[in-house]
Amino acid sequence: MDRLPPPLDNSDPFVPRPALAGGHSMTLYGWGNPRYFPNLPPPTRRLFEVDRDTRVLANCHWQPEPWTRATLITLHGLNGSSDAHYMRGLAAKAFARGMNAVRLNQRNCGGTEHLASGLFHSGLTADAAYVVHELTEIDRLPALAVAGYSLGGNLALKLAGEYGAHAPHTIVAVAAVSPIIEISQCTRALERPGNVLYQWNFVRDLKRRMRRKARFHPGRFDLSRLNEIKTVRAFDRTYTAPHFGFRDEEDYYHRASAMRVVDRIRLPALIITAEDDPFVPSQPFQDPRVADNPHIDLRVCRHGGHCGFIGPPGPNDDGYWAENQIVDFVGAVAERRVSVPGSRL
Repeated sequence: MDRLPPPLDNSDPFVPRPALAGGHSMTLYGWGNPRYFPNLPPPTRRLFEVDRDTRVLANCHWQPEPWTRATLITLHGLNGSSDAHYMRGLAAKAFARGMNAVRLNQRNCGGTEHLASGLFHSGLTADAAYVVHELTEIDRLPALAVAGYSLGGNLALKLAGEYGAHAPHTIVAVAAVSPIIEISQCTRALERPGNVLYQWNFVRDLKRRMRRKARFHPGRFDLSRLNEIKTVRAFDRTYTAPHFGFRDEEDYYHRASAMRVVDRIRLPALIITAEDDPFVPSQPFQDPRVADNPHIDLRVCRHGGHCGFIGPPGPNDDGYWAENQIVDFVGAVAERRVSVPGSRL
């Protein structure tokens, strides 16, 4: 099993852009600031048939000889999609580094409600695991890494923990930014008065998705209680937990959290999180199961907000520090597996 790559340049830790030093300002700027990626080529759309009732859509950016290159599979957060700015930012940086990039939509996300009969939850690793399987067995790609933000970060770490010491031979690394590794604590933090805007936004999008699901699958979902839901917890109590057979929302949060399996991770894993994240507490990352796992490179930054980590831009750097860290981390591991003349890995 691969060990961690040599440490990255930790003498240059994350330094926030001066106007974005606060957790809320960093989070909101990252959420709303438009970004453009002129050097990222148009994607190839690909459907992965997870099972007879579920297909997931990925936007893929392939190098000229993809079977000779490492591939970065990216996972978005709650209510996000493959078009989230960090998904495209990671893809652009990975592609410039010589990697393939696969921007995966979780089931029902990115306008794909018609492709799956059921719902999705924050610990459902089946989609990512199937994509890894197909890219390994069908495409015969030599090296794969999985990177996720927020909910996607929880999925990446949980997937690595579920693999344990028996990961597919092609998986070289995982990475997570602001991962919700203890979902119950994150949900409670989201309910603080100062986080009302985030709660409202999440709930609004969850309701919209349920209404779209109901249109594609008439009679399958009871929407009679949808209008009264005001929190993510209430949504999970009403829909997510019963749909998947959990006792209640707390049983769901406990079992879906990567913390249950993080001590089993045996892949090189990068975790980036911030002490000023508005709704992902930093305390769980000090748990020995995380902090003492020799396979995990843990970066708990003072600043960064939720999925922000935006530093001062440079001549060839847009300032999105976490994206650079992920691509550098994956590149350092993958270069041991992929050795091709002319490759930039």
